[in-house]
Amino acid sequence: MSIEIELRHARVRYGPLEALHGVDLPVPAGGAPTVLLGRSGSGRTTALRSLAGTVPLAAGRVVWRGADVTRMRPHDRARRGLCFLPDRHAVYATLTVAENLELASPDGDFAPALTGYPALRALLPRLAGTLSGGEQRMLAVSRALLTHARVVLVDEPTQGMTPTGAARTYELLGVLGAAVVAAEQSMPPGLRARTAPPVIVHELRRGSVVFSGEASELRGGPGW
Repeated sequence: MSIEIELRHARVRYGPLEALHGVDLPVPAGGAPTVLLGRSGSGRTTALRSLAGTVPLAAGRVVWRGADVTRMRPHDRARRGLCFLPDRHAVYATLTVAENLELASPDGDFAPALTGYPALRALLPRLAGTLSGGEQRMLAVSRALLTHARVVLVDEPTQGMTPTGAARTYELLGVLGAAVVAAEQSMPPGLRARTAPPVIVHELRRGSVVFSGEASELRGGPGW
């Protein structure tokens, strides 16, 4: 299995508190999304931000296709092909949906986003800040459909979506051809049984990885 990007022995501190305790997190190239599973405070969002470069490592490395990019700034990682979609403020609230999509598309053609999410077509003239939570997540994920990124990091991609919208989102993420990492509080429906290729899950608790393996092997609490 080819690894696109990874954390190696990553430690992150917020003041005196350590949020990641020597985390190893390999992300396969292409294929099914990798899921970071954990409840609030587990470190899953910090792990995403470490890969994106928006929080610095206190120790350890970020390695992208064999190159150490630990000190590479976030916008340089973006230029290299990394797309980071945070759980909040992932869209430009004061711009219309159409303007958000135009900014995300290198050539201004945002037709693939409307093909992926037909519901966005009727929302094109609306200000992004007036959309529902699920609609904003669709708009945010559309950035990944338009940027042709090599690595896509998305925090709670289906938050506020209907079950149908959530299933569609993971279907779209699975055919991007990019290395995709999604942070979730619970296992998304339908992913546990996927076998070709299998979904890889890393479960975090209190800043440490307590399980790494295929989704079908995962055991845990309700919804997991």
